[in-house]
Amino acid sequence: MGMCLPCLGGAADDVVVTPDPNTRRQQLAEAAEKRQKETTYRGVKNPEAVERKRKKQEEIEKQEMTTSVSGGGGLKWQVG
Repeated sequence: MGMCLPCLGGAADDVVVTPDPNTRRQQLAEAAEKRQKETTYRGVKNPEAVERKRKKQEEIEKQEMTTSVSGGGGLKWQVG
């Protein structure tokens, strides 16, 4: 019968201490952020290059928006 139950003297060592709620919340937030980052770059070999391209594209679009507003749209109509 004693083979089925572990020694009661060592049972205190197996107790897992749960962290306080703030620490736990921070750990969960970090894990969620890590998962989100992994799914965002899933299948991408070089995520830094993708991020640079995305920022460059946004910058180009922003520049086009500012020039089109001040330049009158950039379209010329010819009636002929």
